Amino acid sequence: MAKVEHFEIPADDIERAAGFYKAVFDFTYQSWGDEMGVITASDDGGINGDLHKRSTVTHPTVVFTVDRLEDTIAAVVANGGEVVGEIQQLDETSRWVYLRDSEGNIVGAYDEQK
Repeated sequence: MAKVEHFEIPADDIERAAGFYKAVFDFTYQSWGDEMGVITASDDGGINGDLHKRSTVTHPTVVFTVDRLEDTIAAVVANGGEVVGEIQQLDETSRWVYLRDSEGNIVGAYDEQK
């Protein structure tokens, strides 16, 4: 059984990116110097990742589970991001959407309707 270990997100402006992920997903940022740092979820559920200065390495898309896509979309837009496409129904209760963050990265968001 595979598990996701972490995610990596490139950024042109580390502080701006850290602010975006704090405002949208309530992640905290701990610097590991000028070039990178770790972002962690506010609780022990989920995976941690890193923000690092953008380079020539392309990283895979990351998908975040959220409470409600509409609330997340509003926070993304309010913090310098945008929606890429439309909310898509995955099955009877699950939905997803692609979002562009403040750094131009495409990330996914997923929720389950109750």
